[in-house]
Amino acid sequence: MTRSQTTLRRLREMKAAGEQIVMVTAYDHPTARAADAAGVDIVLVGDSAAQVVLGYPSTVSVSVDEMLVLTGAVRRGVEVALVVADVPFGSTEVSDEQAIATALRFVREAGADAVKLEGAGPARLSRIRAIVGAGIPVVGHVGLTPQTATALGGMRAQGRTEQTAARLVDDAFAVQDAGAFALVVEAVPAEVMAVVLPEIDIPVIGIGAGAADGQVLVLHDLLGITQGRVATFVKRFAAVGEDIDAGLTAYAEEVRSGVFPGPEHVYPAGQEAVAAARAAVARRARP
Repeated sequence: MTRSQTTLRRLREMKAAGEQIVMVTAYDHPTARAADAAGVDIVLVGDSAAQVVLGYPSTVSVSVDEMLVLTGAVRRGVEVALVVADVPFGSTEVSDEQAIATALRFVREAGADAVKLEGAGPARLSRIRAIVGAGIPVVGHVGLTPQTATALGGMRAQGRTEQTAARLVDDAFAVQDAGAFALVVEAVPAEVMAVVLPEIDIPVIGIGAGAADGQVLVLHDLLGITQGRVATFVKRFAAVGEDIDAGLTAYAEEVRSGVFPGPEHVYPAGQEAVAAARAAVARRARP
């Protein structure tokens, strides 16, 4: 059966019908193609690319230009899913005008369908309104916001105290009222999410937040490619990292032992070509 193109209207319909929305964070052409082929509804080009594929210590290190390259690669791999790009830290903070200019680059240069902004303070809400006013759809992000995690006390769950739970509710409604068409809620207790979810009109995508209108995980995490410790909310659905390690080890061993390449991996040549090559070598050897 042919899948319907993911649109903002389609996402609203899915929420209304109780259909779960599947979002995956991917950073390049082949993984984006795989996600799209698997039937994912939204592919997010997350600024977590900073750590996952670019080797930076945190998300704040990634630049707009780097994110544009990654978003363009994902866009070229996706035919049906909605492509959403994270706007990097520092690219929207100065003014509404800067935020609009940055968002326009992601749409024009990289082909993003929408952008995602973290936070819900007065300045962030102004940025959301400005970008939406410029005709670019926005996904909000509340709860744990990695770009400003230091101000939240580190990479830890939010909404576990009276103050932070109340703030989460206020933030969620503020982002909706500012014009975001969807909302990511990260690392909050499922019980708090259960209070918020029925009252929010826009689709809510959870990550470490229990049941929601949909879920998002980083592709490298869910496929078991990520090395070392992963967040509590990650479930590994495959062990691709182990296959990668095993494959590379086998390759190195066969190269060193001379097993690879074998006869089946080389191109044949006629005797005339071999003779011509030998003659050319002989000519170079003459004094």
